Amino acid sequence: MTNTPLTDIGACVFDAYGTLLDFNAAVAQRRDRIGKDADKLSALWRQKQLEYTWLRSLMGRHADFWLVTTDALDFAMAALGLADRRLRDDLLGLYRTLAPYPEVAETLKAIRDSGMRTAILSNGEPTMLEDAVQAAGLAPLLDAVYSVEAVGIFKPHPSVYQIAVDDLNLKRKRPVNPLCL
Repeated sequence: MTNTPLTDIGACVFDAYGTLLDFNAAVAQRRDRIGKDADKLSALWRQKQLEYTWLRSLMGRHADFWLVTTDALDFAMAALGLADRRLRDDLLGLYRTLAPYPEVAETLKAIRDSGMRTAILSNGEPTMLEDAVQAAGLAPLLDAVYSVEAVGIFKPHPSVYQIAVDDLNLKRKRPVNPLCL
């Protein structure tokens, strides 16, 4: 791997959930209703989201990330003995409008001010991403928002990363390798 000067970077492309948006925020807002298992619920929900995307990609059985998110929450709640349909629906609603991490807006602004483009490349489906970006106030700080739905497979499949490379008209100096992004 060669060192690339910062002046040679055309764009900074971020994941949405867990990078720009705090995936723990939905559960945190309902901690009082969930009780002692709130942290376990959040961790298990996220773990299952990721596992389900990997399994679906390996099996060639894509479903959009909203279904994956719902299935993952259903699993996590059942595993912890939380049988509250209203809480489930509330958490799913909150997931669509997750708060950004505190430093996100300032960081995106600084990147844009330096002349680089900014984008999201996410497993999220387009309406999820639109809701989240608008709620977080990030739309003015992003040049593009990309979803895996364009290729029908989840990260870390290389075709997902190619979406941003192609649309932003970036020149690659080496093959797309999600382990090095």
